[in-house]
Amino acid sequence: MKIPKRKLFLFIIFAYVAFSLYAAYNVFFSNKVISRVHRVVKKETGAPSGGVRDGGAPFVADEWNPWEDEEVEYNSALNKKRQAFKEYMAKLDRNKPKRYKVQIWGKAAIGLYLWEHILGGPLNPTDKVAQWREGELQSGKIDFSFYTGPAVVQGHVPLEMNSLVVVLNGREPQKVSYSTRWLEHVQALVHSNTVAHVAVVLLGNERCNNDWIAPHLKRNGGFVDLLFLVYDSPWVNDKDVFQWPLGVATYREFPLIRPSAQLITSNRLYLCNFFGTVYKNSTRETLMQVMKQSGLDKECLTAAREKWLPQETSDSLKSYQTALAQSELTLCPVGINTECYRIYEACSYGSVPVVEDVLTPGSCAAGPSSPLRLLKAAGAPFIFVSDWKELPAILERERGMSQEQRVDRRRRLLEWYASFRQQMKERFTEVIEENFFKTG
Repeated sequence: MKIPKRKLFLFIIFAYVAFSLYAAYNVFFSNKVISRVHRVVKKETGAPSGGVRDGGAPFVADEWNPWEDEEVEYNSALNKKRQAFKEYMAKLDRNKPKRYKVQIWGKAAIGLYLWEHILGGPLNPTDKVAQWREGELQSGKIDFSFYTGPAVVQGHVPLEMNSLVVVLNGREPQKVSYSTRWLEHVQALVHSNTVAHVAVVLLGNERCNNDWIAPHLKRNGGFVDLLFLVYDSPWVNDKDVFQWPLGVATYREFPLIRPSAQLITSNRLYLCNFFGTVYKNSTRETLMQVMKQSGLDKECLTAAREKWLPQETSDSLKSYQTALAQSELTLCPVGINTECYRIYEACSYGSVPVVEDVLTPGSCAAGPSSPLRLLKAAGAPFIFVSDWKELPAILERERGMSQEQRVDRRRRLLEWYASFRQQMKERFTEVIEENFFKTG
């Protein structure tokens, strides 16, 4: 049946008016009915139960909430869990090993030996001639940071901790003057309470004349807690003064050598080598004479010069490294001191150092284990001679060794040198931990 459009339109109008009237009635005239189950009114203070608020509206003081007990239990359990979690995290924090921060300023070339060869730390940028280089590493409980380069100057190093190690050179008067200025700067930091703990790694004088730094030591009323000192100084007591190895000539850019299978197993062309300065009236002259008279200069690679040169050219450094890598033995005559860079550089290449084991003039300790007491105490597998006239017999024994014996000796030397550096790393770290951060 077809419904006329007019009737349909009137029906819609009627329905709309009826709905509007119904809605108006409910809003303005109908009594509100609120379920007691769902109505929860917050209890207000100052109004009596079943009373009337100021203004006249009835006030419901206590409305029943069927979930009230459950909410209380839930909130109580939740608070307990939160408290338990806080206690658990606090316990973890208490049991976490405490870490300390120490900064190292490398203001002498031996700082690179400390950082790269002993501690095994990285340096950025890798460019060796960069004006500013830095790195970070962890050792034991300590986070070390290291800064070195010409741009590392007083007052411009970001000091973010109160424990400091300064690497200095005290070998000659000009170096002592430069190092003294750095110590004065560090002393000012201590007096201003910026720095609390100070250690110095010092390339000492080759004759062990280091009196200039004595007033700076804490035991003498100064501020330096620890001194790590190169050469056999009589000051070494393993309490606040410790002996430190000379290491390789990083100032000549001698690199960190990582042993390879070829370095260990290769057939080496020469029995021995000696590259160095031959001083007048020294045992180095005796060495060269013995080699020439015995015809050993044909089996050993030598390059003697009359004047010491502080820097290597790229060609001379390459030739020297080749000599170390191609020689079974490296001859190490004494200079101003018995300990020399050549000893450590030979170890880097697995070339056994033949060391002249004699004391040199000066104020260095003259005990039964001197010279080279640090290396001897570590069990260095070197060949020690008291006179270079012993050399022909040593080389005769070398000729009788098999390749297998030579490879085994080479491997043991490289392993010892790696172990020695690891021991020095652990010792350095432990001494600083115990002296800077001990409690009680």
